[in-house]
Amino acid sequence: MSENTVRKWYIVRAVSGQENKVKNFIETEISRLGMQDYVSQVLVPVEKVPHEDKNGKKTLKDRISFPGYVVVEANLTGEIPHIIKSIAGVIGFLGETRGGDPVPLRQSEINRILGMVDEASVTEVHVNIPFNVGENVKVSDGPFNGFSGTIEKINEEKRKLEVMVKIFGRKTPLELSFTQVERM
Repeated sequence: MSENTVRKWYIVRAVSGQENKVKNFIETEISRLGMQDYVSQVLVPVEKVPHEDKNGKKTLKDRISFPGYVVVEANLTGEIPHIIKSIAGVIGFLGETRGGDPVPLRQSEINRILGMVDEASVTEVHVNIPFNVGENVKVSDGPFNGFSGTIEKINEEKRKLEVMVKIFGRKTPLELSFTQVERM
């Protein structure tokens, strides 16, 4: 394995709202300089979110998961960090100390980010719903972590559950994803 094939993932800070433009600029510049061996992937992680247009039509729309950030798989040797930093819209690398080297992401972090990207690219996959209406569940993630309640409705399309939880003695419906609850 040659030195320039050892690549790690880094987060590039970009001007918010210009993530896709920055991604294209980085790809164009790397290609122009023939440095594809050093920078192999540039990603703007997106997630699919339900969206309703003016006519009331519901669709799924891409929303940038981390506004102001672009993920780059690169071997930051020689001029590569300088080339990336000099691209319009790039603020710098996340985690770098002044004058220091950019800090690569841990494998667990990049797996989570790439998992989100993969989930967003899979459009319609029928997934078995692991829960049933009337089942008691405990909230395991989010602001209502630790509360328990009963599943009232299941929305397969959005992969959400409506869980009736008692908060301060009153029953309150919460919309939670399948991953935010666990069986009791």
